[in-house]
Amino acid sequence: MKMFRILVNAVLIFLILISVIKVPVGKTVTHGAILDERDEMLRKMDEKAPYYGKLSRQIWEYAEVGYKEMKSSQLLKSELAAAGFQIQDKIGDIPTAFSATYGQGKPVIGILGEYDALPGLSQDSMPEKKPINTGAPGHGCGHNLFGVASAFAAIALKDYLIQKKIPGTIRFYGTPAEEGGAGKVFMARAGAFNDIDVMIAWHPGDVNRAGTQSSLANINAKFRFYGAAAHAAASPEKGRSALDAVMLMTHAVDMLREHVPQATRIHYIITKGGDAPNIVPEFAEVYLYARHPEMPVLDGIWSRLIKCAEAGALGTETRMEMEIVGSVFNLLPNGPLAEMFDRNLRRVGGVNYTSEEQSFAEKLRRTFPRQGVLPLGSQMEIHAMESGVGSASTDVGDVSWITPTSEFTTATYVPGTPGHSWQAVACAGAETGRKGMVVAAKTLALSGIDLLNDPKLVAAARDDFNKRRAGFEYRSRIPANQKPPLNYRDK
Repeated sequence: MKMFRILVNAVLIFLILISVIKVPVGKTVTHGAILDERDEMLRKMDEKAPYYGKLSRQIWEYAEVGYKEMKSSQLLKSELAAAGFQIQDKIGDIPTAFSATYGQGKPVIGILGEYDALPGLSQDSMPEKKPINTGAPGHGCGHNLFGVASAFAAIALKDYLIQKKIPGTIRFYGTPAEEGGAGKVFMARAGAFNDIDVMIAWHPGDVNRAGTQSSLANINAKFRFYGAAAHAAASPEKGRSALDAVMLMTHAVDMLREHVPQATRIHYIITKGGDAPNIVPEFAEVYLYARHPEMPVLDGIWSRLIKCAEAGALGTETRMEMEIVGSVFNLLPNGPLAEMFDRNLRRVGGVNYTSEEQSFAEKLRRTFPRQGVLPLGSQMEIHAMESGVGSASTDVGDVSWITPTSEFTTATYVPGTPGHSWQAVACAGAETGRKGMVVAAKTLALSGIDLLNDPKLVAAARDDFNKRRAGFEYRSRIPANQKPPLNYRDK
């Protein structure tokens, strides 16, 4: 009898335990065992990683600048269409902007992808400076990896929706001209992001990190000066030099640097300075960027920069015209999404180099002006979350003021690599870059699973967004009637 009571009690305890044990989100009970569907997704992504690595190399070889990414965008569209996504093309009257949607119902999860290269950074994927085509573009910001990793994650999440038979919508955004062309701003103007519940993104870097770091708001424009040509020796008094106007403007800008808030960044290039030394230049142009952590402060700085341009024209009796090329907002961080990314980055892990990749990294680091604070080997780590304000600008910032948005970085570059450099181009085309890309794709995919299965997480992201945005206005500084500057990279 005593043995019987022991058996009965054991059965009761077992039944009680079964009733209270909950299967974690993302795990399914199958044949009495817990099958971790996240690990299964990661395993499948490992199998497909070489294929997507080849796609990223193709876009690296295309190296198309902003608004000219015809082959790059078409490659991504074809992959997503073949996977069953519905394509919406030419968003905002931009030939290389598109979206690809799969599924139906809530939540609607957006994934951003970029693919524009930078002018003048052509470089082979080796640790010595060797342009493939001198003066041609190169992927100095790793956007060949950015677009492919995001598409890889979107397709993995599509497969997850099919497997689980749950509601939810995955939408990949192909966004052109992030580098100064503000492609996402024009897409936003077309309403492309209005129905998104949460937007997730990443960016190539030399560290694996999530966080609530913001970015710099940016306004950039081309200032054009029109004068009068004349023989520079025989009749200089008859000329009015547009180049002199540019030089007066830039001198005033350089003097202004002393009298702006410390966090301000101002940089420019002279894109046209004349045709011959013996001809007084009748046309000259300067392309100028200004940045600050807060758009309202930047507005005041920008008005002073315009006065510098007006002064250049006044002092040289020339005429000045200004064309806003792009403007982006500072990034609005999101705490719950950043914590989600941090958690999933730690599950995926960092980037491990083979002996051959280690040799590549060591040789590349010898070319750096300085070694920097990141030691070789740090690409294997997941670094602590970061806040504050970064030094870059991105049109992801504008998206973040429309819907809850967050992004993270992975170590696609050898630690210490400066962005927008030939070294960054080499990394973006090498296996080291592709390994970091896979870390990003996996982190995005795991985060998508979280968002699809946890309505409270989506609600928390929206609540954080509303609190941070409260009392602030989002209004693009690009004139409402301005069309996308499809030829802004033309010389």
